Amino acid sequence: MPNTLYYDYSGSTLSPSEYNAVQEVANALPESFYIWFLIAGILALVGGILVYFLFVKPKTSPKGKFALWLKNFLSFKIMWLEPILKIAYYVLTIGCILVSFGFLGYGVYGILLFFVTLIGGPIIIRLGYEMTMMFVMIWHNTQVLADHAEKKK
Repeated sequence: MPNTLYYDYSGSTLSPSEYNAVQEVANALPESFYIWFLIAGILALVGGILVYFLFVKPKTSPKGKFALWLKNFLSFKIMWLEPILKIAYYVLTIGCILVSFGFLGYGVYGILLFFVTLIGGPIIIRLGYEMTMMFVMIWHNTQVLADHAEKKK
């Protein structure tokens, strides 16, 4: 058999053994999976539309603390991005500092990499975090202005 190469959608080539492995995985999925995939898509579409019109769209304020929280959460008045970004910043910074110590065992270049990673890594992580947080702060300040304008009415 000639050494035929197969092309996938990204334009990269697959060897015959890789192509056969992909085909085996695709053939291993039962037909019921594809049917469930279609049903799940239809249910998700209907559910999303219902949630929007039942919880987010109504002008009336819901009764109860949980219902009010749910409406605010579903209408994105409560954002989780800020605390998640803060935790990610701390984890990445501590991880970068700890990884920098791994370079110490590689001689002179390792010591140089240690200092570059120890000092430069947290600075780069901080700059990326601050750029991301600018968008969150813009949203937050816009929300405060909108709430203030709504109270004046």
